[in-house]
Amino acid sequence: MFFYGTLKTGGRANRLLAGAECLGPARTLPLYRMFSLGPFPGMVLDQVKGTAIHGELWAVDDALLARLDRYEGVPGLFTREAIAVADHVGEVQAYFFAGMVPKDAPCGDRWPLPA
Repeated sequence: MFFYGTLKTGGRANRLLAGAECLGPARTLPLYRMFSLGPFPGMVLDQVKGTAIHGELWAVDDALLARLDRYEGVPGLFTREAIAVADHVGEVQAYFFAGMVPKDAPCGDRWPLPA
């Protein structure tokens, strides 16, 4: 899984990944946009104005994935879909925001957004 927000190392929800293996930092291909949605970020596909998003790759088992889906509100607030990660061979998934992004939502390439 590719995590880009509160589940990353040091994030407030990282405790949910206890026992999982962090494979290290990663970034996506420049096909996505990440928006600040208040207390959490949301990523969307944007093949026109996309940027490379910075995050982490984690190895998670099916039981943990089911718990993370519930935490992220899948399906509903987020969906879990395949994502293109630079310099990585194999399928990777990530959580994508499924709601409407406010027009004034700040965006960037990492969370938290730089000041």
